[in-house]
Amino acid sequence: MKYLLIFTLLLAPLVALCAEAAKPPTKPNIVFIISDDQGAGDYGFMRHPHLQTPHIDKLAAQSLAFPRGFVPSSVCCPSLASLVTGLYPHQHKVTANDPPLPQAGALKSGRGSSAELTAQWNTMLDQVPTLPRALAGAGYLSFQTGKWWQGDFSHGGFTQGMTQGSRHGDAGLTIGREGLQPIYDFMAAARQQKRPFLVWYAPMMPHTPHTPPDRLFQKYAAKTESPHIARYWAMCEWFDETCGQLLAHLESEKLAENTIVIYLADNGWIQSPSSANFAPKNKTTPFDAGHRTPILIRWPGRVTPAESASLASSIDIMPTVLAALELPVPQGLKGINLLDKKTVEARHYVFGEDFTIRSQTLDDPAANVLWRWVTDGRWRLVLPRTFEAEGALKTIPSDKYLSPALKATLQSAEPMLYDLQTDPAEENNIASKHPEIVTKLRTKLDAHWTPKIASP
Repeated sequence: MKYLLIFTLLLAPLVALCAEAAKPPTKPNIVFIISDDQGAGDYGFMRHPHLQTPHIDKLAAQSLAFPRGFVPSSVCCPSLASLVTGLYPHQHKVTANDPPLPQAGALKSGRGSSAELTAQWNTMLDQVPTLPRALAGAGYLSFQTGKWWQGDFSHGGFTQGMTQGSRHGDAGLTIGREGLQPIYDFMAAARQQKRPFLVWYAPMMPHTPHTPPDRLFQKYAAKTESPHIARYWAMCEWFDETCGQLLAHLESEKLAENTIVIYLADNGWIQSPSSANFAPKNKTTPFDAGHRTPILIRWPGRVTPAESASLASSIDIMPTVLAALELPVPQGLKGINLLDKKTVEARHYVFGEDFTIRSQTLDDPAANVLWRWVTDGRWRLVLPRTFEAEGALKTIPSDKYLSPALKATLQSAEPMLYDLQTDPAEENNIASKHPEIVTKLRTKLDAHWTPKIASP
């Protein structure tokens, strides 16, 4: 009996250790870092000659990095809606930044439309799956900060949030520019409740207004003759500093090892040297620079840091996260799991679509579309809505944001083909020289989505 007691005492720690090892792993937290209006090359790790982004550079080195990442639409609102749903704009129908103009005589709300149309617009994501709603079913708390266009945060399925109704994000827009304390408080509350969490950090940075700290402006003013470019570069580094603060908080709170961090931008940006606005061929346009963004995924101990030459899309983020958590992926999602190397390497095309800045109708994405595009990484085909169109698709929707040059691409009704290897600025349309490539890419694009105006 004496020896049995001694044996039991010696064995107890081992039994406890085995029991601990047998416990299922704690569900990982999820942190989204979403830059707002930043060029795909405007980072140190993307080899920018002047910009310094040491914190995002460090994150990239710790991540599975996709330098050739894309968003499906080059405008904030539909791009963010695609990120949170895993659906293309033509699927979730949030194709624009604003709802349609009201009928004559209707009272306008703050978004230049009627209160009724604005309310319908804000609830469109209530009709489709979202990542926060999927995670809520698995016990997650979620917190929205920064840019959010669908009215109250709850329309995205977030359990908590800062935005309650305005066009860009009202109170949520203080995040980053005025510190990160709301995020820290949310994390602390989630830990106290022993709940895994999702954080949506989407500050309006480096988005205009470009109002960086003077120390950063002076730093970059010495590197360029354009004060507008200097302010934009300074905004990029200021945003990087906030990313460093958020990542450092994960470390100090011992959360980093069990947190999946995902980084990307909502759309691209080319800073005009002569004004605070963007230059042509980026945001709001069908060109490559408006859709490009690096995509980073960090999950210590689970995702091996590497740089992938494969194509990635923001459409892939929702299925990737759900697969990582072993949760079901909703039907209709066309993205892939970016952590599945074979699937990633088997992909050869990514797709996108661009629409009017103000929606023409809530019900029919085809009525709002201006261009569709597809790329295999080298060749990029852009088709205007008027190309071989029938009926209403021949008509160009009214949009005050359409520049004469962009309107000309629609009026010409011609395909645009670019060789991104030799012509990354997309200066030379070579569609007439390579009809076989146009046909091949168009077949892929039409199979993805062929817009047809719905019958009244």
